Amino acid sequence: MTPQFSFALLRPRYWLTWIGIGTLYLLVQLPYPVLLHIGKILGRLSMPFLKRRSSIAKKNLHACFPELSGQEIDKRVINNFESVGMGLIETGMAWFWSDKRIQKWGKIEGLEHLDKAVKSQHGVLLVGIHFLTLELGGRILGQCHEGIGVYRAHNNRLLDWVQLKGRLKSNKAFIDRHDTRKMIKALRENEILWYAPDHDYGLKNSVFVPFFAMPDAATTIGTHLLMKMANPTVIAFAPIRNKDGSGYTISISDSITHFPVENAAESAKSMNAVIEKEIMKAPDLYMWLHRRFKTRPANIASIYD
Repeated sequence: MTPQFSFALLRPRYWLTWIGIGTLYLLVQLPYPVLLHIGKILGRLSMPFLKRRSSIAKKNLHACFPELSGQEIDKRVINNFESVGMGLIETGMAWFWSDKRIQKWGKIEGLEHLDKAVKSQHGVLLVGIHFLTLELGGRILGQCHEGIGVYRAHNNRLLDWVQLKGRLKSNKAFIDRHDTRKMIKALRENEILWYAPDHDYGLKNSVFVPFFAMPDAATTIGTHLLMKMANPTVIAFAPIRNKDGSGYTISISDSITHFPVENAAESAKSMNAVIEKEIMKAPDLYMWLHRRFKTRPANIASIYD
């Protein structure tokens, strides 16, 4: 999948999008410390306009961490919204920054784990959870090892074009998230496949397994299929925004051994345990605003009602 520009993208229906893209491009030319300050302010200012998302984040956090007090959850929600604001800017950084500037503000810890996995010639299932820094994390890590991304097309054709063009600065190609055959083929050809199995993708092709304190989170069986058919090395990574304002650290974990592949539920459960470990490296950066538990077992009410 490669970005294809069309003159149709110059039609009036896209003019506001062009203005937004241009504004983001100009904004990310500012010094990083200034961008960090602006991003956090934007996130806080967005909270009164995103009350539904704030409610979703609170319910997700309460479901996952019932031991937290209401005050602690409120604090995490505020921190999360600051990361949402900064995440928008980080997307612009990933798309528009030069390689030199990316390298200045990004470092990688545990790269030897990925190097070793690549040399093993088994293909690498690179698990990247939905941190708000994921777009930038992919750009940083892709400068060392280009991979193939699992991709969902944007509804806005212009944003889709810009997004693909930006992501391909440090990636080989992208595969539609529904095209499991191509994913398996890429792994069998010893490619690195970027993979994020931590969202709720609906009842079809999902099983209900624990996720933090939630006992029955709908979880994709895609991990099971990829592992069983391609037998890749599994590596997880977390793109962390340094709290001291010094930029970003890509934390790469050691390869996961003895991963269960015979049973879909056990595979999903094991992958959720991996995801939990990565989230706890920087929980304020996770996409808590997503309805992670929108799909429920029969006769069990939604937590979002």
